[in-house]
Amino acid sequence: MSQDWNAQWRQQALPGLAMQEWDLIVIGGGISGAGILREAARRGWRCLLLEQQDFAWGTSSRSSKMVHGGLRYIAKGQWRLTRDSVRERQRLLQEAPGLVEPMSFLMPHYRGQFPGPKVFGGLLALYDALAGRRNHCFHDAAQLRYLAPGGKEPDLLGGTCFLDALTDDARLVMRVLAEARADGGLAFNGVRVTRLLREDGRVCGVEVEDRVGGKLQTLRCRALAVATGAWAERLRPADSGRQLRPLRGSHLLLAGWRLPVAQAFSFMHAEDRRPVFVFPWEGATVVGTTDLDHRDDLDQGARISQAELDYLLAACAQQFPQARVSAADVLSTWAGVRPVVASAGGEPAGKPSNETREHVLWQEPGCVTLAGGKLTTFRPQAIEVLQACAAMLGRSVEDSGEAVFAPLAPLAIPGLNGTQLRRLAGRHGRDLPRLAQWVAELGGECVGASDTLWAELAFAAEAEMVLHLDDLLLRRTRLGLLLAEGAAEHLPAIRRLCQPLLGWDDARWQAEEQRYRALWQRHHSLPANA
Repeated sequence: MSQDWNAQWRQQALPGLAMQEWDLIVIGGGISGAGILREAARRGWRCLLLEQQDFAWGTSSRSSKMVHGGLRYIAKGQWRLTRDSVRERQRLLQEAPGLVEPMSFLMPHYRGQFPGPKVFGGLLALYDALAGRRNHCFHDAAQLRYLAPGGKEPDLLGGTCFLDALTDDARLVMRVLAEARADGGLAFNGVRVTRLLREDGRVCGVEVEDRVGGKLQTLRCRALAVATGAWAERLRPADSGRQLRPLRGSHLLLAGWRLPVAQAFSFMHAEDRRPVFVFPWEGATVVGTTDLDHRDDLDQGARISQAELDYLLAACAQQFPQARVSAADVLSTWAGVRPVVASAGGEPAGKPSNETREHVLWQEPGCVTLAGGKLTTFRPQAIEVLQACAAMLGRSVEDSGEAVFAPLAPLAIPGLNGTQLRRLAGRHGRDLPRLAQWVAELGGECVGASDTLWAELAFAAEAEMVLHLDDLLLRRTRLGLLLAEGAAEHLPAIRRLCQPLLGWDDARWQAEEQRYRALWQRHHSLPANA
């Protein structure tokens, strides 16, 4: 009988965690937690990250995939947030090519509608000033028809192009974690913190449950960082009061041929004058996003509603009327929950889009909780958390501006073109040589119509702590989103390749496949009444 190598390794590794006192334990395996672990590890701290589900399971695999400066925050007067976002966007573009890539955005302008070219151009001038370079230009209606055919024509004045960036958010988390591990940090998925341990009024450790093996144990630490996003209030004292306002953002993914766009379109939805986007990603086209209060159980994962589906299809009809996009064209959906700090004590009091995206730190002796924040600014947020933790340890932490990602040595992989190599280097970083061995064995063939190599699946199954099939198909790779019916047609071939590497027997694989299909149907397909 085959062995589950991951479970076997965990049984050996997890008991040893209780044998030392950690300088820092981080709770939460999204981009915020990964960033904190990375900054602690580079400074030589004994640090450990624990994630109850899977790395990037929550918002960090269900975002809008944008690494952006937050243009709309300028209009709200949030200068610090915009400044930090623009600077971090530029940093990531430089440090992680192939993972964080520049994307041209186009805002069309129509007669009598806000914002007009002059107002929008003024905002972009400030935006570019913060970035230290001019990244925008205006095209009149005639030019725009040539550059972006198929858009809404009546009353078109022209359009403004500006620059932002896109990423694969889940792979960004995995690469940041890899950098932390290279500097001595440890990270485990499938480990749930059941309660915080306190002595003399100070947090001194955690009680944890291995969700794979079922064992409970206690771990001690000198400082604890809670970076659990929308779940940030779960471990706080009962009298802390509600301060988060979970907001859901849902997205549609269409085949690239069905609505082909060469750049991102940003426009105001006719229903509520909110900005929505249509943009190319991973060879497909994404339509998003919504912004509304999320009142469902956070532990069940978010899913798109019928009203949100109708809203996003209406956006397609508004801007691309000739395309006639319908629900039948949707390959998959995803919905993420933004961990927004409420302006009115956690209770909905105004439009969700008006809430600030600024983060705050909640502190008690021995523990710092990060609430709110953005994917783009994960690095300065992590340093701020570490500075608060360091004060509790009698240490100091400076932001010296060191790179998040270590530079990569050039590596040629026979059989791959430059675009493929750039993509793999960006997504896998330090692990590229190990991935290259799988490319040498399996070749450069992609899975279906995606850009994902079979070699990437093999590498993930072998080396990236896959606990469940959805970890492999929705986060280590994005095949479950990019291919029809969650890649159902390819599951037999995926099984032949990955089952031996995962060490799952036939019964385990069948159970995992059944679980995955049900999960995909619930969270990534159309609403039941669509």
